[in-house]
Amino acid sequence: MNMPLQPAQFQVNAAEGRRDLDQPADRMIGKVVALNGARATISSIAMKVEGAGSDFWSIGKLISINLGSSRIVGMVYEMAVRHEQWDDNKPNLLMVQVELVGEVVDQPDGALLFRRGITVYPWPGATAHRIRNGDLRAVFDIGERKGVEIGRISQDGAIPAVVSIEDMLSKHFAVVGTTGVGKSSAVSLLVRKAVEVKPGLRVLLLDPHNEYAHAFRGISITLDSNILDLPHWLFRFDEFLDVIYRGRTPPAEEADILRELVPLAKSKFAVSHSSSVNQSIMLRKSGDGAAFTPDSPSPYRMIDLISLIDDMMGKLDPKHDRYYLRVLKGRLEGISTDSRYRFMFGRGVTEDNIEPVLCKLFRIPHGGKPITVLHLAGLPSEVLNAVVSVMARLSFDLSMHSGDAFEVLVLCEEAHRYVPQDLRLGFGPTRQSISRIAKEGRKYGCYIGIVTQRPGELDPTILSQCSTVFAMRLGNERDKEIIREAISDSSASQITFLSAIGNREAIAFGEGVATPMRMRFATQNPDHLPCASLHAEAVATPGAKAHLSIRSIVGRMRGASDLVDPF
Repeated sequence: MNMPLQPAQFQVNAAEGRRDLDQPADRMIGKVVALNGARATISSIAMKVEGAGSDFWSIGKLISINLGSSRIVGMVYEMAVRHEQWDDNKPNLLMVQVELVGEVVDQPDGALLFRRGITVYPWPGATAHRIRNGDLRAVFDIGERKGVEIGRISQDGAIPAVVSIEDMLSKHFAVVGTTGVGKSSAVSLLVRKAVEVKPGLRVLLLDPHNEYAHAFRGISITLDSNILDLPHWLFRFDEFLDVIYRGRTPPAEEADILRELVPLAKSKFAVSHSSSVNQSIMLRKSGDGAAFTPDSPSPYRMIDLISLIDDMMGKLDPKHDRYYLRVLKGRLEGISTDSRYRFMFGRGVTEDNIEPVLCKLFRIPHGGKPITVLHLAGLPSEVLNAVVSVMARLSFDLSMHSGDAFEVLVLCEEAHRYVPQDLRLGFGPTRQSISRIAKEGRKYGCYIGIVTQRPGELDPTILSQCSTVFAMRLGNERDKEIIREAISDSSASQITFLSAIGNREAIAFGEGVATPMRMRFATQNPDHLPCASLHAEAVATPGAKAHLSIRSIVGRMRGASDLVDPF
């Protein structure tokens, strides 16, 4: 095998940079010829290198610069042949650009300690060589923190890629990568590890493609439009307006009518469900709706709201124009009887059932199934933003008011849909609900997981709150720039080869890992992989497909249900 040559100016003791004399002398591969506070240039000589070991100079690999009792660790990010020419018949001068990552120090007891940052910089002429296996392990050791293995280091498959689940969750995390690189599989692995480490954790997974039910069979429940109960009165007023007007801006006159009548409808419900002893008190307190606001999470019936509109229209001199009253009445009657919205207006949602609703959504008690997969694809597209807003808000409120009794992870797939970069797009309350978790949730045990294929279209404020990021392959330059800006340390050069890493590979950086690392997620059992399907049971056998009649398909289009409620 042809190995890099060491010309006279590079000749040193063969033992230099080696732990013992049994190690090959070719570990010494170059000399430092230039450096600044963050980077170094290493010069080496090579001839034919076909067949040379894979741990030679290579983009993305870590190397060592020997300082005696310590070694500077650097990451190769650029290589070039001097004068841009290669000659197979004579030595070629290589100029290797290295980003300085940290240093490995020999401890008195023989242990190895890796520290981010540089205490003593290398000097010109310092020897650079392939990193020792022990040093490499020290670089990715998370120390006394409790860690779990999620894969292997790309540079050395014998070294586990370890993440601290506690730090990953408590300071939020993100998984970004283009379609087809294994992003969903990585998410399913991380979630499984999270519920193993934290058995009390509740996971609410917002699934826009209906693909995660298969990945979590046995430890999750699945909610879709057929079995979801999310009463309309749990929606705040602006969320309710977004549903009624299908994402469009409501006429100011109609919004004013609803703002006035919704509290009255809540008062009417409260009076009708109070005991005869305190009914008169309730009438005095809430007869004008003053005891309630449009945002109060208090039940009311749509029929009462419509009746109040009728009463207003019947007055000789109504407060609001009869035209707007008639139009609003028609809107409410139409949406409340639409089968696609029965998760909001049907199946007992006119009762004060907030406790069973929360227990169902957040698995209280979880009974060995701490994960709730919410299928969003079957919900009317016009109300998705409002539904996500409600879910995120309820997650935060549950964690905050439980006094640390419940920890909740809200996992947002395709997060750029709900919190887009352009503030003119998306739905304001959804952005506020998710932002509140990102900014304040860690204090109460409410965490956010962001999954997106377009980080460049995501609100940068949200991404900046994610202290652990798994960046998989990204081709778009804007997306890579966003990730580069999110890296606050000296390893930003790793982002330059994000477009070239393989499937299931990621560059992980942030609070949850010891140091930025290029790693490959572990291969999972096929039963633990996401798979899009109308029914989770339809993919129990690889290659199996659901056999649906055209009548069933048409029924689904019209909002009919042929699913069995598992509760």
